[in-house]
Amino acid sequence: MKKLLLAAIRFYRKYISPTRPPCCRFIPTCSAYALEAVEKYGALRGGFLALRRLLKCQPFHRQKTIEYDPVP
Repeated sequence: MKKLLLAAIRFYRKYISPTRPPCCRFIPTCSAYALEAVEKYGALRGGFLALRRLLKCQPFHRQKTIEYDPVP
């Protein structure tokens, strides 16, 4: 499961992300955060952390500026 999740994130970073304009409001980017979280904590907890981060990275979230938010 972990390898599949990491492969999906790497695919996104290599093929999909370069075609879109930069829009992440966090440092590191959400895909880099997800990759690190899954590598560090595994598919279940790392996937949860990545999902939580993705839910915060949208225009209606209360935070308006770029924020430094590393993997715990």
